[in-house]
Amino acid sequence: MNDSLQARAQRDEDGGGVDEAAATAQFLLRAPLRSLDARGCRARLPGGGTASLAARVAAFFAAPRAGLPLLVGALPFDPQADDALHQPEWLAPAAALPASPVPRFSGSVSAEPSAQHYADAVRQALTRLQQPAPDLHKVVLARSLHLHSGQPIAPRELAARLGHDPSVATYLVPLPIDGPEPPAWLVGATPELLVSRRGTRVLSHPLAGSARRSADPAEDARTAQALLGSAKDHDEHRHVVEAIVTALAPWCTHVEADARPSLHATATMWHLGTRIEATLSDAATPVAALVAALHPTPAVCGTPRQLALDTIRALEPVPRGFYAGAVGWTDADGDGDWYVAIRCARVQGRQARIYAGAGIVADSEPALEVAETAAKFGALLNALGVDHVPSA
Repeated sequence: MNDSLQARAQRDEDGGGVDEAAATAQFLLRAPLRSLDARGCRARLPGGGTASLAARVAAFFAAPRAGLPLLVGALPFDPQADDALHQPEWLAPAAALPASPVPRFSGSVSAEPSAQHYADAVRQALTRLQQPAPDLHKVVLARSLHLHSGQPIAPRELAARLGHDPSVATYLVPLPIDGPEPPAWLVGATPELLVSRRGTRVLSHPLAGSARRSADPAEDARTAQALLGSAKDHDEHRHVVEAIVTALAPWCTHVEADARPSLHATATMWHLGTRIEATLSDAATPVAALVAALHPTPAVCGTPRQLALDTIRALEPVPRGFYAGAVGWTDADGDGDWYVAIRCARVQGRQARIYAGAGIVADSEPALEVAETAAKFGALLNALGVDHVPSA
């Protein structure tokens, strides 16, 4: 990095000397595989659905262009909606995000839908899942909390507070907006790797099956063991692993998944996780093609995919947007890392919308799914300084 870019990056870190255009083109990913702090926007990838992602990325890098051979951004949950990827101007030095105190939230919080209406939606899904010969085997139903803050919400500071949990990948992604609106961001800390590619090596680490952690060590250990022994959660998890293995098989000579899921812990939740490794048959297959084959997985959608998508559209009152999509990067060599966009909020000015979902299978219980989504709100609510949410 030359001296002028180094100085500009340092001014960004200090919070000064950044115009609005630069401020709205910050992409941050703090993750075990690779961390990126990308600034500015040199060019945007033409938007499109996930099925055309690999072709659009290939055309972008095939065209003569200066700048970094890198695209960063986010994919929406709906595989037919437009994604939001751009080529950054430069990469800032990798550094820990500065700690900031958690502000005391003042404002209003509304549930979308209420806990009762969410439980009703789960019951509607169960009527289909519990048929003698069901066509739908799993569906992930989400709900959200809409926050109106008395003060502007600083997305980078929020990301810094979420980044205190070393078990997650923290991200900050600029989102497209309509007209003269304040900049919008997807801010989150996800524990789930959708897919990574380095040369011919492919890695995925899906999570499905969850339980809230306890501050009491003995109770926390009991919760973890109960999750590990839960037939319902293993059934939910199995659908995800089988779908990913099946989706990777046409692209790979060898796909290996752990025989049984293991426990994966975040600061607020226990999850069942399975590590999946594969080797590409063709070294030219880019990560964008693998993303298109996998997204959305049963971990955030359900199975069969189209029936689950239709059920979600019918039962969820708030469109997901980029929640339960994917965030990550790809380079001109076809390498990249993509994470499932969960444990996140859409932040815009003084407003934030937080999302959480739960996998519904035939033996799910509505009250427990309400409790699971409430627990998944925890990390974002803590980072935003929200102490209590009525009717959530």
